[in-house]
Amino acid sequence: MEIINIIGIYNDPDDLIKGVKKVKEEGIAIKNIFSPFPVHGLPEILGLETRMPLLTFLYGVFGASVTFAFLYWTSVVSYPLKFGGKPLNSLSFIIIMFVLVIFVSVLFTFLTFFIRQKIGPGKKAVMIDKRTIDDKFAIVIEKDPAFTMEQLIKISNILRENGAVEVNEEIQPEGYKEERDE
Repeated sequence: MEIINIIGIYNDPDDLIKGVKKVKEEGIAIKNIFSPFPVHGLPEILGLETRMPLLTFLYGVFGASVTFAFLYWTSVVSYPLKFGGKPLNSLSFIIIMFVLVIFVSVLFTFLTFFIRQKIGPGKKAVMIDKRTIDDKFAIVIEKDPAFTMEQLIKISNILRENGAVEVNEEIQPEGYKEERDE
């Protein structure tokens, strides 16, 4: 079964936000939004939440724990060296821990993102409109087979009245699949 999308193309991020707000007010489900850069406030308007900051924090705690345990083991337990009566467990750990906490947090966050988004070597990028990687913004609405002609005209008018320079209907590209955690 082929899926047809209604795509509203915008030139300005402010118009995009205005269009998204109006579409949400009308109770129309937005399938996706494409943008060449992050648009401030858009995730809040769409009601999207992410657990990535929490995961990054937990990865940092894990990195700090493992780094401290490793440094303590190597400096105090396995091979203790006394220099001028200094304690074996000293503040010299802080710099190494700081760097490794950042490294572990970034590495695991990066891997989590790529695994979660199923991005990897050889995956073909599927674009709704190639202009969205340059200077255009797009709202994608899935066309329900139950939509009447009046509803389609209403959606088109809502998009145009709120700044869309183009409104198109296109068959969804092969390989494009929307996965959301509801």
